[in-house]
Amino acid sequence: MAFEPPQRLVRALGESAPDGDDWLEKLPETVREAVAARELTVERVQVPGGRSSLVVLVRHADGTPAVLKLAPPRFRLEAERAALTRWDGLGAVQLVEGPVSEGVLLLERLHPDVSVRSLPEAKALLEAAGTLRRLWVEPPAGHAFETVAERTGRQAEAMRARADAEVGSLVDAALAAREELLAAPPEHRLLHGTFRQSKVLAGERMPWLAVGPDPVVGECAFDLARLVRDRVEDLIATPSGAATTRRRVKRLAESLEVDQERLRGWTLFRAVESGVRALRVGRPRDAELLLEFAGWV
Repeated sequence: MAFEPPQRLVRALGESAPDGDDWLEKLPETVREAVAARELTVERVQVPGGRSSLVVLVRHADGTPAVLKLAPPRFRLEAERAALTRWDGLGAVQLVEGPVSEGVLLLERLHPDVSVRSLPEAKALLEAAGTLRRLWVEPPAGHAFETVAERTGRQAEAMRARADAEVGSLVDAALAAREELLAAPPEHRLLHGTFRQSKVLAGERMPWLAVGPDPVVGECAFDLARLVRDRVEDLIATPSGAATTRRRVKRLAESLEVDQERLRGWTLFRAVESGVRALRVGRPRDAELLLEFAGWV
């Protein structure tokens, strides 16, 4: 299969592995092997696609549509496989049985170009929140998923390394919030990990299904916090953005029965972490939006 990887993916991999990565060089052969092993027919590569994986639209021998997803090892595709197995199609895309290959998943085909983000904002938040609630289940016994404490611990170290005068006060506030939140987490659930409106696609067996988890085990407020800042560029562009943000925290906390202050704390931490990371990899505009949003929280 001859193809050019989507530029969005190439740029993102360059940010996460600036010293180089041979995964892209091997990708055409990896796709050919994965397609042949599963007796699939390729339709096309999904463009612009994601920032961490290649998505290929395929069909089974009987014509049934499916999706082949391939990602470098550092993006924990095996953890995604385990989470999708635990959810078994409830609220999330269904994992299709087939040969198990590291870094390769075969999934049911949703409507890749129709996300909940296409809905009006209020409706999009409602549908996204309802989908997220279905994913908050007990993790399987003996699971090997990363915990919120472990993931945010790595992130905290990276934030401290970039805590200069420009962002120091926000980083200090975010780190203090993390320490307080981790002292007494109210529950330990299997979480999506990177949930937002664009991660919820239209499906056939259910109207909306989540895709692309980076699963983690911890409290529900951590998962919901990423949804709070969805459409951050629109929030920043409106004079009432700060007030709208505070109302959104309150509304989402109440609708999903999450403690409002814990949601606010994790929203602050996750926004600052993302903003600092954007600065580190050379995306100043994204960093500016995220850090201004964090200042409102």
